[in-house]
Amino acid sequence: MTAERARITVFDTTLRDGEQSPGCSMNQQEKLRLAHQLDRLGVDVIEAGFPIASDGDFESVKAIAAVVRRPIIAGLARACRPDIERAWEALEDAARPRIHVFLATSDIHLQYKLRITRDQCVAQARDAVRFAKSLCEDVEFSPEDATRTDPEFLCRVLTAVVEAGATTLNIPDTVGYTVPSEFADLITTIRQRVNGIEKVTISAHCHNDLGMAVANALAAVSAGARQVECTINGIGERAGNASLEEIVMAMRTRPDRYPYETGVVSEQIFASSQVLSEITGVPVQPNKAITGRNAFAHEAGIHQDGVLKNPLTYEIMTPRSVGVPDSKLVLGKHSGRHALGIRCEQLGYQFDRRALDDIYRRFVRLADKIKNVEDHHLLELIRETHKPATSATPLIEPIAEAKAAAVGLPAASAAAAATPAASASTSNSPVPEPAKPFPIAPVTNAFGAPLPLHHDTHHEHQQQEDYLWGV
Repeated sequence: MTAERARITVFDTTLRDGEQSPGCSMNQQEKLRLAHQLDRLGVDVIEAGFPIASDGDFESVKAIAAVVRRPIIAGLARACRPDIERAWEALEDAARPRIHVFLATSDIHLQYKLRITRDQCVAQARDAVRFAKSLCEDVEFSPEDATRTDPEFLCRVLTAVVEAGATTLNIPDTVGYTVPSEFADLITTIRQRVNGIEKVTISAHCHNDLGMAVANALAAVSAGARQVECTINGIGERAGNASLEEIVMAMRTRPDRYPYETGVVSEQIFASSQVLSEITGVPVQPNKAITGRNAFAHEAGIHQDGVLKNPLTYEIMTPRSVGVPDSKLVLGKHSGRHALGIRCEQLGYQFDRRALDDIYRRFVRLADKIKNVEDHHLLELIRETHKPATSATPLIEPIAEAKAAAVGLPAASAAAAATPAASASTSNSPVPEPAKPFPIAPVTNAFGAPLPLHHDTHHEHQQQEDYLWGV
């Protein structure tokens, strides 16, 4: 009998920590649009903003709290009365409100930023949580810079806020300093030494300064954390936060190592990534795991051959499992004959092995000069290599739609142009039986969305624009 998988709460902070990423600020309507998408995505908690930061942020949190009713809506507050009151004012109409209180606990923050003693820190954290609890039943506390805080003192602070009524203890790696084994040890220490810890949820909030945010978050979960704080596309302060899509799909793909489940609807991941990119104007890096435009693209010939035979040879998850329409075979200098032949067939041409070898040699020389061989490049190469009048290799002409696309003519005009002039004469020559055309696959961007064929030299820029806007 299969053991029941533990449920992990997904706390999305794209609208708060993510928005703090330079160039990623959002207005109220944009925040509301993304909040609705996060609701469709199935996240458990939406941290909608930092209400005291500005009137705009306050109004955004208030608007989201009023209309997004399924998930918990959280608002951030420093450990002081004005912040907490402002957060509650923004959240009080929420169906499931949460006040998220934070206070730095590391010695470097206490000495240089807050200029308070450890005893003062404990008292301020306890009093802030107690006041927040008087307003809202659900209170989360974060000891900022927890991973650079003395563990004994950290446990002392956490014990105080649990006694004051905190329901979630979030352990932030604020500056992305920790490593997975170290972070797991810290979570274990907290579970062993904080009084009342069995009554609360332990959370992990990891930054990516050393590129280990997702690894650290997963290590925390393995050590007993049951909430992860993350963002779409991993956006956030400096190098960003742990990426929601990477955490979720790591659990989905490797349940043998991460026997946990979330409420995330994985098929909404790509749509969420696209909405965020459109709102902020910040594209996803091409090689970004899960949501980058190359995540399901294959250029190497060996890989393309394997994927054409069985996608599982080089894809550990299906594109559709995260909402990507399909994988993409990118024609470049690493591509093989198999992928080239398939694409020629999709464009309406079929060659025997000798003709394909000829095309392939010319294709490789072209691919050495340009990064990606687009369909209009390939059509031009085919026309130059195999002219119908001189080619010794039988060539199936593309059907009218393919030829029209290649030369920019309407299909009817292309069909008329394809008819030999001699056919109008009274010749006794037999009319050859038309060859059966191959189906033409639509020309798509990296994620299967339709694209026109371009003759200009700015195809890479166009591909990036198409990716960014999700068309």
